[in-house]
Amino acid sequence: MPRRQEARDSDSLTRDAVLAGIAEVKASLGGVEAALSNLAGRPPPLVGWSLRGVFTRYLDHGSSQVTWMKGALGSATALTCVASEVEDSNMEQGLLRMTGPKLQAALFGTLLLATWVDFLQLADAVLQNCPTCSVEKVFVDLHRVQELMEPALADLSSQDLERVEAAAVAMPELMGRLTREFNAIHREARASMKLGGQVLAAVRAVEMVAMISTLKVSLPRLPPSAPASLGVGFVMSSGGVMTGSRLVVSAEWVEMMRRLVRAGVISVPAVSSAVLIHGGQVLMAQAPRDLPKGVRDALGDSPEVRGMHETGRAGAGMSDAPKHHVLPQEHREWFERRGFNGDMDIDQFCVRMERAHHEAIHGGGNWKLGRMWPGEWNRLIMKALREAEARAGRTLTRNVVLRIVGENMKAYDIPMNFTPGRGR
Repeated sequence: MPRRQEARDSDSLTRDAVLAGIAEVKASLGGVEAALSNLAGRPPPLVGWSLRGVFTRYLDHGSSQVTWMKGALGSATALTCVASEVEDSNMEQGLLRMTGPKLQAALFGTLLLATWVDFLQLADAVLQNCPTCSVEKVFVDLHRVQELMEPALADLSSQDLERVEAAAVAMPELMGRLTREFNAIHREARASMKLGGQVLAAVRAVEMVAMISTLKVSLPRLPPSAPASLGVGFVMSSGGVMTGSRLVVSAEWVEMMRRLVRAGVISVPAVSSAVLIHGGQVLMAQAPRDLPKGVRDALGDSPEVRGMHETGRAGAGMSDAPKHHVLPQEHREWFERRGFNGDMDIDQFCVRMERAHHEAIHGGGNWKLGRMWPGEWNRLIMKALREAEARAGRTLTRNVVLRIVGENMKAYDIPMNFTPGRGR
């Protein structure tokens, strides 16, 4: 098979994996949103309290999180569609990697939001079925849990690569703390109900919430397909399905994650966190932990893949590296007239570069002198774009602009690992 066709097939599989990941998170988020809606629409009891009035702020908190998660998934979908229309394979891969922070943020944000719904449902069951329980204590408990989640949600909602990655890696430890909080609130409510002589039906109502809690069956959800187990006893069965002794996820999920990891869309540490949470290992997670080597191999981990994610990170010594706008900022309006708006704003097309490399492509440390050098990046790229437009006799499309920019990035050895930069 010709190399170009192989690249196209690989791009198509990566694109399908991104869309599958988006669809999976979107389905989970839809279920969480429906649960929030049911809680908000539940009529208040004749006797007792409900999640209305002073507790409404906690319902609103959940709804506000849904808004940014939907936006992140919508943005990731739009970027994937643009990537499918770009003819240059390297640029397509670069655009697909841009979906990573958005997809990862929505993935872990949805998990946290589902956990928040667990606490709301538990609080609702206590308020409606336990007159002897302190309403003030329920309010304070929810406030404490919200504060526990707030830093992670803030990092995830930023959709910044470094912040999202840090939040994902720390998620097993956070889920462990949330699990302990949930169990403590549940245990105290049960004890209070027993002391108050509550009827069996009321106790069962609170027990039911604990039984179906997301904290007991975390991501990833298991589709109706042949399972794959990831654990210490990791082996490959004769039918191609992975089996082991510790935890089970679907073979399709593993393949989807393998594609996303190898393409640099999602990192192995982030996938590790999702698998550890799903495996119920959060209770003993006192610090971020890694997966067994066999699992990392199954997901496609390698030094090259890790290098993709290290680019631009403090761990790789690049925290001070300048962010280079590959689409020159001084020509922002020119690019906007050619479709670079919203998710495709030129501020999304920045790359971290070593300071020497960054200065070299701009003709040295003095940008004014650099602009006089024909090979200076901004002069070169605008000259190439304007000449292409003159030859075409019409305004260039966004995809043609990206193709020309991609060709010049390769010539200047600029990596297509895009990261958002500062705008005007």
